[in-house]
Formats: sequence, structure tokens, C-alpha cells
Amino acid sequence: MFIGRERELNKLNELYHTNGFQFPVIYGRRRVGKTALINEFIKDKEAIFFTGIESNAQQNLENFSRSILSHADEALENTMFPSFQAALEYVFKLAEKKRIILVIDEYPYVAKASKSLASTLQSLIDKNKDTSKLFLILCGSSMSFMENHVLAYKAPLYGRRTAQFKILPFDFFESRSYFKKFSDMDMAAVYGIVGGTPQYLLQMNDDLSLEENIKRCFLDPSSPLFEEPNNLLKQEVREPALYNAIITAIAKGSTKLSEISSKVGEETSACAAYIKNLISLGIIKKETPFAESSTRKTIYKIDDNLFRFWYRFVPDNIASINRGLTDAVYKKISPMISDYMGAVFEDICIQYLWKLREQGKVEIEFTDLGRWWGNDAKNKCEAEIDIMGTDGANGALFCECKWTSEKVDVGVLDTLVDRSQLFHYKNVQLYLFAKSGFTKGCIEKAQELGNVMLITFDDVMKAGIA
Repeated sequence: MFIGRERELNKLNELYHTNGFQFPVIYGRRRVGKTALINEFIKDKEAIFFTGIESNAQQNLENFSRSILSHADEALENTMFPSFQAALEYVFKLAEKKRIILVIDEYPYVAKASKSLASTLQSLIDKNKDTSKLFLILCGSSMSFMENHVLAYKAPLYGRRTAQFKILPFDFFESRSYFKKFSDMDMAAVYGIVGGTPQYLLQMNDDLSLEENIKRCFLDPSSPLFEEPNNLLKQEVREPALYNAIITAIAKGSTKLSEISSKVGEETSACAAYIKNLISLGIIKKETPFAESSTRKTIYKIDDNLFRFWYRFVPDNIASINRGLTDAVYKKISPMISDYMGAVFEDICIQYLWKLREQGKVEIEFTDLGRWWGNDAKNKCEAEIDIMGTDGANGALFCECKWTSEKVDVGVLDTLVDRSQLFHYKNVQLYLFAKSGFTKGCIEKAQELGNVMLITFDDVMKAGIA
């Protein structure tokens, strides 16, 4: 079952039908669905598909030869190419008169084993691009390698690509497409637990309850997701133990660089380099207050939901989990899940607002959205706004998101009004998002103000924008 990626598929097909040489680069984190996208694209087309392995150049060349020769004349069936250059020259020759797709998946493995491969590709592309019908796809999971050795200015292949696709996890609305039986509330929790990475979503079973899914996937040492954070770090970085320590520090509330550095016992400059790598992997995100650029206020948060959930609830309970005390651990963490979902709900609300923006259904045509925090001089305290956005001129929106079982009362709206007045915009729109609805007093005050949108989680789910 293939879901989503319509934009990427449409662009790939558009490139395919140009008939001339094309060279799209596809990259993204492991498990995000890159290979599934490519397979969907090539399913009705003539293609040579080769996947690199973490081995030496000879083994990869032999596998590459087999992939090519399976599409060649029978007389060449038992032949192996003497070099990558010979193999690639043969493919370019095949593509002189007809459109052929050549996919080199996990390209970083091959390029690391064969140091001259990038230069060979560069030379052959320069020689044949004006006459070839080849559709060359390089795909890789090593984000740093693809960005530094394929897309970067100093890379041999720089300037040769005709398109690039950074494949990201699905958003909440796309993730819903994987399931038919989860309730709306459970679907939000599933997204909060595993995020939008397709392979993680596929581990969840909507024939089971949310409790059963959490126990089966996170509180069972034999589950693939139980080891996933550690396994992914081992595949992506050289010092997984230090990266693990940094993520753990952030998960436990050390969000500033100085705090993280102190917690893990490393210099801030070293920590900054490791954090940069975690950001490129989509595991950590850097935040400053909306519309501010002061590095003094920079904080770091876990950006990937599976990592957020795992580091929040698994490490502290690892001994009990390994002893099979699944029910006891779930009973311990269950009351904390609602609090955990607060940040997830904010993320879903941001996605919802962007959907409305795309459809032209917003009063303020904002150019960006983010969280704001800072000093409230009037009340002499620190203040925070869950979501803020501006149109770059005189308009701004301010949002508060509440994932609680109680209805949101008028006091929350009053606070949002006060905080919106910390800024000086002529056109202001306020949004209150609530899991469980609003009190009568809150509804009446919103109607009185006239610039307030009250949106329940049910409204988000029923909006018809999935």
C-alpha cells in the first residue's frame, strides 16, 4: 500500500516526460519512505534498480553489474563489468535511443567504497547530458553525505542535478491515511508516539487499543521500535554514546547549549557540532522566540516524535521493561501521556493553520509560524505564546493550545488577549485550540471580541483537509 507523496511523484513524472537527460537526487532519513517512492515512480517504466551495500568496491560492482545485465541482451548475461566506468558507459549507451531509469539506492555506501565514482559520474554526465535519455536517480539515507558530497558546491556532482527531493516524515493529516479504525483521539496519540515516519507508522496496529500498541512497541524489548533510536544513531553517527547523552539531556529538560554541555561533560563547541548533526537528521530542532534572532535565547528540543516519546518514557524504566514488568510500567507512564501530548497538539495546530493558509481560509496571511517567549513588562513575569504568526506588515495571529480534559475557560482567552497586546499590530486574530471544547463564558467572550476563533480538536479532524 503506497500512501501520499503526490507532489514528489508528480514532479518526477514531469521530469520523466521531458525525454532528455534528468538527474534527480532523493535523500532523507532512514525509514522515511524514499525507496517506496522510487518503486512507485518506476513501477510502469523501464528501470535498472541497484542498491548499494556497506561493503567494498568489488562487491558493489558485482551487484551493480548484475542489476544492469538483468536488463541487457542474453549474450551478456554472465558478464561482469571491469569497472564502474565501464558499467555506467554501458547504461548511457543503452539510453541513447530510449528512456531508461537508473536508480542507485544507498549511493553513499557505493561512493565511500569507490572513491572515484563521483568523478566518473561527473565526467560521463558532462559528456552525454545533451544527447542522453537517461533518467539517473541517486538516493541516500546518509543526510550529511548527500548534502556534503552530492549537493554541496564543492562536490564533483554539483550543478549536474536537475532536481532534488528531501523526503520528510508525513504530517499528522497524511499519517491518518494509514489507519481506519483508530479513534480521533487515539490517532493524535499515535502521531505523538511515532510521528509521521512510514516504517514507524506501520508498526502500529489499529486492531489493537492504544495501550496495547504502546506495550507491544515500546515496553517489549523484542519490538523493533524498542531498539530503534539506538540503532538509528549507530547507523548515522560515529559516536552514538555521546549523541545519546545529548538527546537524553535535552529530553530531561536541559534545553540551552550551556546546560547540555554541562550535563554531558563536553565543551560547548563540541556539543554544538554534535547538535548540528542531530538537527540535520531531523532528531533535534533549534528554536528562538518567534521573529527574534538572538542566539542568547536559543533552545533545543527533540523534533522527532518517536525519539521524544522513547527518551521521555523508556530509559527511566529500562530495568523494569527488561524484567517483563510491562503492565506496571504502563500504569506508571499512562497518567503522563496527556501532558506529553501538549506539545504534539501544538504541532498539529500549526499544521492545521498551514492547511487553512494554503486554502485561503485565514484572516492573517502569515508568512511563518512559531512559538514566542519573553518578558511581560506589564505583569512583570515571563510569558509564552504557543503559536504566533505575522503577515510581515500590520497583521498577526496569536494562538493558545490546550490538550486537557476540561473545557477551556474565559481566563485562558483573557491571558491570550493580554499577551497579544505585548506587540503592536493593527490587525490581530486570536485562536484558541482545545481538546475538549470551551465553557459558555469563553464562547460569549469570544463572540464579544469578534476576532477570536474557537477550534476544538473535533473541528480539526472534521475540517476535511486531511
